[in-house]
Amino acid sequence: MTNLKLILKFLLMLPIYSGTLSAAPLITEKEAALPPANKLVTRGISRGPSIKFITPTSGSAVSSPFDLRVAFEPRGESKIDVNSIKITYLKFPYIDLTSRLKSAITASGINFQNAEVPAGEHSVKFSVQDIDGRETIAIFNLIVVKQ
Repeated sequence: MTNLKLILKFLLMLPIYSGTLSAAPLITEKEAALPPANKLVTRGISRGPSIKFITPTSGSAVSSPFDLRVAFEPRGESKIDVNSIKITYLKFPYIDLTSRLKSAITASGINFQNAEVPAGEHSVKFSVQDIDGRETIAIFNLIVVKQ
């Protein structure tokens, strides 16, 4: 009987969830106001993992908040090195967004719900390596419109 009482007491202490998750800030107004970084040039051919922007697509207009979904696909028999994944907001100075997305990053990609981003045009660099050290870099261009 005491075990049942402990379990009930524990359950009563848990927060009750109802409704949708609140939006999570990915880029702040202050960061968006910084000057853009110099144009970044990436090479076209890579033997590293592929990076596919599922939603929203690069260059498309969205309203905030939105769901950010990116897929990583290794080539051949290699696997994604999750610790190598870096997401950088291309402002001067660069802003590392990786820690804000950490809970949404897996070897198969990123699934970040309710991302809050101020209105405007934003460029974000995604970098991923496989366990053999082959790297792919992709630039994601996002246009956020006011609702």
